[in-house]
Amino acid sequence: MKLAYDEAGHVIVEDGRPVYEHSDGKRVPFDAPKTVETISRLNNEAKGHRERAEAAERTLKAFEGIEDPDAARKALETAANLKAGDLVTAGKVEEIKAAAKKAAEEQVAANAKAYADKLKQAEEDRDRLRNDLYAEKVGGAFSRSKFVTEKVAVPHDMLQATFGQRFKVEDGRTVGYDATGNKIYSRAKPGELAEFDEAIEMMVDSYPYRDSILKGTGATGSGARPGNGAANAGSKTMTRSEFDRLPPQQRPAALKSGVTVVD
Repeated sequence: MKLAYDEAGHVIVEDGRPVYEHSDGKRVPFDAPKTVETISRLNNEAKGHRERAEAAERTLKAFEGIEDPDAARKALETAANLKAGDLVTAGKVEEIKAAAKKAAEEQVAANAKAYADKLKQAEEDRDRLRNDLYAEKVGGAFSRSKFVTEKVAVPHDMLQATFGQRFKVEDGRTVGYDATGNKIYSRAKPGELAEFDEAIEMMVDSYPYRDSILKGTGATGSGARPGNGAANAGSKTMTRSEFDRLPPQQRPAALKSGVTVVD
């Protein structure tokens, strides 16, 4: 599943929701609030399945030594009605106990497996929806970012391949983390978490290869800063030396986006 774009390269939006294209070509709007609600519901269902499985295991402990509940009840009735001298042999007693234990264990095991299967399915559904939400929130943020559009020369998917793993979706918002794993706070609004554009700009500014992904200033004269490799990437050409300066993980994406390497 991937974001759908129009002919101008913009993310397609329907009723305020980004449109995703599935592997079969079908395009469907992604409802992020509904996804968050569904993830919460699945978490509650998974918790309920787990609690019931634990309760079933506790119930099994009460039947330790009894495999066949019906045979056990019958044995108790027989014992209650025994007359003097009508005692069963020790071997028969052990047979009844073994049968009762086996039946109880099989029943509890079957219940535990059923709960475990439901729990696994609920967790898989929750993880899938969580991944879809991450793709929409983070991937959409890169494609809609004003900073990325105006300041970055490389395609946004290349930039996301480098910095995407440093964003997380927390409480419905996109939160950026620095290279040491700490949350990025706003410089413009001290004490508050940085919005996406401010966070990605701070990440790019501290990136060792920033000049390879930012657009050139366009300045001229003896004091002007020369155009960088990213600027050439935006114009679909890049010198061999500029291409070699790109981080290894960005080179395949640059070629895929149509960049031509010239000597």
